[in-house]
Amino acid sequence: MILDQFKLDGKVAIVTGASRGLGKGLALALAEAGADIVGVGVSNSAATGKAVEALGRRYLEVTADLTDKACVADIVDKTKTAFGRIDILVNNAGIIRRNDFVDFSEQDWDDVMDVNLKTLFFLSQAVAREFIAQGEGGKIVHIASMLSYQGGIRVASYTSSKSGVKGLTMLMANELAQHGINVNAIAPGYMATDNTEALRSDEQRNTEILARIPAGRWGIAEDLAGAVVYLSSDAGSYVQGHTLAVDGGWLAR
Repeated sequence: MILDQFKLDGKVAIVTGASRGLGKGLALALAEAGADIVGVGVSNSAATGKAVEALGRRYLEVTADLTDKACVADIVDKTKTAFGRIDILVNNAGIIRRNDFVDFSEQDWDDVMDVNLKTLFFLSQAVAREFIAQGEGGKIVHIASMLSYQGGIRVASYTSSKSGVKGLTMLMANELAQHGINVNAIAPGYMATDNTEALRSDEQRNTEILARIPAGRWGIAEDLAGAVVYLSSDAGSYVQGHTLAVDGGWLAR
């Protein structure tokens, strides 16, 4: 049955940035599909853990500073110790800095690139090595952005990092497909999250953005649930190197 291909029973999924917002929604979607969850990040994710466990799945919180790739080995080791294996990695954690291009600082460049691209790369590398050692393939899903396709304004490091995520998704798929590893990305549209609070609070920008979204609203975490389960399951086993826009039609305008 086709619906059986979406089930994640017995799978173990690492989700970065799982404490709130999109990360919490992604973690709950995977748990609803049957996966046990490892929630990674610097913020307390007890609320996510409680919600996952209420669904009958196991939850492990791993505190990690994703600005420093040194956390990677600890994430992998703690996951293997608790659950014995890894099946899915969702690289959701991300930060943003805003300033005019001519005033953009090195610190704001480095902070964003370290979290959004550098640690994402090295965590993906470590998990891919585990997948290869396990010999059963695996799924990696990056969270990209509309700014993987567009330039944006006043977000130089964020745009660069998310464009890099889209390119890296294709590179990883090219190299890892031979091992039964699927690598794809989701590009959320304009979502109601902490990162967009400033935009939503700016009446003019909020009106301009909503006017361009055919769906007529900001996205919410639940809008990504179907996409992440699909790309993490056997249903998406022949999808490789693709960045799926879940954007209310933004890119179609």
